[in-house]
Amino acid sequence: MAKNNFYAVKNGRNPGIYKTWDECQKNTSGFSGAVFKGFPTLEEAKAYMEFEDSGKWDGALDLPDVYAFTDGSFNATTGVYGFGGFLHYSQVEPDIEIRGNGCDPDEATSRNVAGEVHGAVAAIEKAVELGLSELTIYYDYEGVAKWPTGLWKANKKISQFYVEKYSALKDKIHVKFVHVNAHTGIPGNEAADAMAKEEVGLSK
Repeated sequence: MAKNNFYAVKNGRNPGIYKTWDECQKNTSGFSGAVFKGFPTLEEAKAYMEFEDSGKWDGALDLPDVYAFTDGSFNATTGVYGFGGFLHYSQVEPDIEIRGNGCDPDEATSRNVAGEVHGAVAAIEKAVELGLSELTIYYDYEGVAKWPTGLWKANKKISQFYVEKYSALKDKIHVKFVHVNAHTGIPGNEAADAMAKEEVGLSK
């Protein structure tokens, strides 16, 4: 296991990046709601500090001007993974569909997660292509938000691909991630789920 050389304090007495555990403790010990994490490299610590996760959404709040819903699916019979969703941008009508599929053997071992990742990447790339400065992604799989920040370690090919892609795009656009519960009737999530299933041949 790699040694932690930097400690990122997101919520503490003095948020910031520290080089020692003692400094981290001074700013978090006894602090209610402290949020912090150790990283081997400064780059990972910075990415964690810059990352914004807006929490969970139940479908009751107003949506921002620019947002995307994405989802992934997997067909165990064919080994095909896919993604579906759409990007909403007030100056473009109708919403831009985001969909696709793949069958890379290594990525397919991650099943629907491969689709989740490719869906998020496709949404960010489309937003960058449109010259947008900010995008909110509504997702239902935790890794969509946790791999880019280092909250989850990228051990597999698909997560490593995602981290590399996100790192290359994050300076071009500010991405917010909002988690939604799957299969709870949220229209955007249901639409993304249906498109992802179509992409892998599982549509009803």
